[in-house]
Amino acid sequence: MKVYDKFYINGEWVAPEGTEMLEVLNPATEQPIAKIAMGNAADVDKAVKAAQKAFETWGRTTPAERIEVMQRVIAAVQARVGELAEAISDEMGAPMWLANAAQAPIGVGHLATALEILKNFEWTEKKGNALVVKEPIGVCGFITPWNWPLNQITCKVAPALAAGCTMVLKPSEIAPIDAMIFAEALHEAGVPAGVFNLVNGDGPSVGAPLSSHPGVDMVSFTGSTRAGVLVAKAAADTVKRVTQELGGKSANIILEDADFATAVAGGVQGCFMNSGQSCNAPTRMLVPRARHDEAVGIAKAAAEQVVVGDPRAEGTTIGPVVSEVQWNKIQDLIQKGIDEGATLVTGGTGKPEGLNAGYYVKPTIFANVSNDMTIAREEIFGPVLSILPYDDEEDAIRIANDTEYGLSSYVSSGDPKHAAAVGARIRAGQVHINGAGPDMMAPFGGYKKSGNGREWGDEGFEEFLESKAMLGYQD
Repeated sequence: MKVYDKFYINGEWVAPEGTEMLEVLNPATEQPIAKIAMGNAADVDKAVKAAQKAFETWGRTTPAERIEVMQRVIAAVQARVGELAEAISDEMGAPMWLANAAQAPIGVGHLATALEILKNFEWTEKKGNALVVKEPIGVCGFITPWNWPLNQITCKVAPALAAGCTMVLKPSEIAPIDAMIFAEALHEAGVPAGVFNLVNGDGPSVGAPLSSHPGVDMVSFTGSTRAGVLVAKAAADTVKRVTQELGGKSANIILEDADFATAVAGGVQGCFMNSGQSCNAPTRMLVPRARHDEAVGIAKAAAEQVVVGDPRAEGTTIGPVVSEVQWNKIQDLIQKGIDEGATLVTGGTGKPEGLNAGYYVKPTIFANVSNDMTIAREEIFGPVLSILPYDDEEDAIRIANDTEYGLSSYVSSGDPKHAAAVGARIRAGQVHINGAGPDMMAPFGGYKKSGNGREWGDEGFEEFLESKAMLGYQD
C-alpha cells in the first residue's frame, strides 16, 4: 500500500500540521490501496503564503518564459500518462480502456491547449484613449472532484499556470493518487517553488479554509451544486472571484427526423460512460411519443450489450461507481423510480450477477418517465437513463428546459441545422449536435444551478485574468 504522508508546498514535500490519515479504497475491490495525510487550515495557510510569495515573481514572467515551463510540464506529464491511467482506474474505478483513452490523456490535452492559447494571446488592446492590459488574477484555490480527476485538475491548473497565476490545489480525497503523481511531474518539470501547491483533505477541513482565505484571489470549484453553494458562501466575505462547474441533468432530444438506431444507442452509451459519473451525461432521453416504444426497444438492446465488471478485465464496458455512499444513493434513486411508477425496462436495484465485491451498479433504463419524477429531476450520477415521451418539438424544448440545471444538452436530427435550431433554444452551456464529442477549445460550463464561469479554451483562459485600463496611454 502506498502512503502519501506529505503535501507539496513551496517546491518541497513537507509534513502536514496534523496527524490524521485516510485510507483510499479501490471501488472494484472495496480494499484500501493507499493512505493520504489529511490537511487542515494551518496547512492551507502555509500553502497560500507560498503561492503569494511566488506570485511576486511568477506573475511578472514573460509569456516566453511561461511557454518554456509549459513545454517542460507537458513532457513530464506525458511521460507518466500510463502511470496516471492506472492510478485513476484504481482509485475511482474507470475501466482501463477509458483511463488510457480519455481519463489520463485529457490532462495532457488541457496543458497543450493552454500552451497554444498562451502562444497566440494578445495581452494588450487599445480602446479609446486607454491601453487595456490583461494581467494574472493572482493566487487561485482549486477544489476538484473524483469522477474525471485529472481532467478537472488540469483544466484549472493549465490555464492558470499559462496566465501567470499561482495556485493551491485540493484534489478529491476519494481519488487523490493521480494528483500526487501530477504534482511530482510538475516538480520534475522545474515549475518554480510556490507556483503550484497541493494540500490533501476534505471539504470542511481544507476546502472551506481555502475558499475563505483572504490571500486567495480566486477559487475554482468542480463538484455538486450543494457543495458549490458552500464554497460560494465561504468565499463571499473576501469578495474573491468564484467559478463553479456543478451538477447537471442533461436532456438528449431525439427529433422525429433522426436516425433512431444510431441516436438512441449512442445516447445509452453516452449516459452509461464512466459508469454514469459525468456531470454532462445525457441522462434524460426525450423521444416522440408515437415512437416511444421503438426507442425503448433500441435502448434496451444497447443497455444489455454493456459489460459491467473488473476495470482491468478485457471487454469491460463500465466499472464500479466510486464508493459505497454513491452506490447507496443510486440504489435509493432507482427504487424511487420504481415506486413513482416509471417503467423499469432493464437493470434495477442490487448488484449485477456474479459481482458481490465492488460498488457495481446494474445498467438501468426507465421508460414512460414524466419530468416531475425524482429520477428526472435529481442528478443520479450512475448508469441510469430515463426515457421521456414528448408531444412535439415545443414540448421537447419545454421539458428540456424544465430543470434547475443547465450544463449540457444533446440534439439529434437528420438535418444538423434543424438540430442546431432546437439546440439554440435550450438553456444550457453546451449543445452536442448528432453525438458530437467534446472540444477542448470550446467553453465548458453551465447555466442556472450548473454553475458560473467557463473552463476550457479561450474563455477558460480568460477566467484567470484581470483587465487594467491604462488611461491616457500614448505610444
